[in-house]
Amino acid sequence: MKRARQKVVVENEAPQTSQKSKKQKTCLYGSLFGESDSYTSMDWGSLPHPVILRIFQFLPLVDRARASSVCRRWNEIFHIPDLWRRFEFELSQPATSYLKSTHPDLIQQIIKRHADHLQYVSFKVDSSTESAEAACDILSQLVNCSIKTLGLISTAKPSFMNVSKAHFASALTVVFVNSKSLSSIKIDDTPLDDPSLKVLVANNSDTLKLLKMSSCPHVSPAGILCVADQCHGLKELALNYYILSDELLLALSSEKHVDLEHLRIDVVSENPGQVEFHTIKKQSWDALVKHSPKVNIVMYFFLYEEECDTFFREETPVTHLYFGRAVSKAMLGRIGMNCPRLIELVVCANGLQPLDDELIRIAERCKNLTAMGLGECEVTCRGFIEFVKMCGGRLTQLSIMEEVLIPDNDYSLDGLHLEVSKHLGRMWFPDMMPTW
Repeated sequence: MKRARQKVVVENEAPQTSQKSKKQKTCLYGSLFGESDSYTSMDWGSLPHPVILRIFQFLPLVDRARASSVCRRWNEIFHIPDLWRRFEFELSQPATSYLKSTHPDLIQQIIKRHADHLQYVSFKVDSSTESAEAACDILSQLVNCSIKTLGLISTAKPSFMNVSKAHFASALTVVFVNSKSLSSIKIDDTPLDDPSLKVLVANNSDTLKLLKMSSCPHVSPAGILCVADQCHGLKELALNYYILSDELLLALSSEKHVDLEHLRIDVVSENPGQVEFHTIKKQSWDALVKHSPKVNIVMYFFLYEEECDTFFREETPVTHLYFGRAVSKAMLGRIGMNCPRLIELVVCANGLQPLDDELIRIAERCKNLTAMGLGECEVTCRGFIEFVKMCGGRLTQLSIMEEVLIPDNDYSLDGLHLEVSKHLGRMWFPDMMPTW
């Protein structure tokens, strides 16, 4: 009997310890949220409203939706407008995509209860046409929206291009007409057309600041000129070179227009085998820079060597140049002669002829150059060091593959980094090719 009583005592002690621990934890939670130690009845459902809202803001959408089922109060906070101003719809086909698609029930709930709260909206779709069409269907239902930022993103192939132009234009029209305050639009690789741009301008000309529409083959120079003529607050513009014109640059240089900050131009062949490209007059470039002296003009080239002959035969105020394919020595020579505002130059590839003279000319004439990257090219160690010596410490970014550098009688690869580091004013090493 004595042993039995001892056992009962031990068993009764355990719950007391657990109760004490639970009380300590509750007090700890209370102190974390500014409550006194006497507030021992706190649970997750009674957290202060600002705390729950802050937690929800950090949660991924799926976790936020699950958390809304904890209690009625959390569900009410789940639907607070502040949580729905920024939203990314992810649309994918499970059999072909790694994306986690936004649940259809949640999409319908958003359209029903939060369409008028959405302000910063993007659609991320996979390579399937079905996903792009689903995105257009959602856009068509945002009748009561007040969107400020809209982005259409294809994660792989440009699937929006497979949607019928009529379906796409109809969906965009709903947003363009009802929003009235669009300031930023990113719709690359889409069947956007001139009539859609006219609708955009008619309803959002006073608010539009950024328009990114590279690879939109249904937009003509006249369509983009309409935007430049009427959207005087436009600060950033991205388009294909075939849309660029003297008239467009002059429109962006008018007295009514604000200073343009970024102009991105993608130079790609409009038609397979295209060799000749139209030229832009020096006077048009000069007018733009005079009106917007701090404008960054960024050009991405995706051409073959024989297609580049039109460019940089006159002074061009480009600031950032990226060549995604091989570029000739002659082209690099013209860049050194005619691009005095150049800040950054990246060359993916070149032939097997050293580029010493071209780089030295660029260092001499491009006094603003601060970033350089060379891929499959060739430069002698002596020529490269001379280039670095002329640029000096203003080269804040210098990325050169070790395979690019050719040892000569003056320098070997072993001591090259020390000499380059001395002129840069910091430790520098060439990039190494991964060995996996």
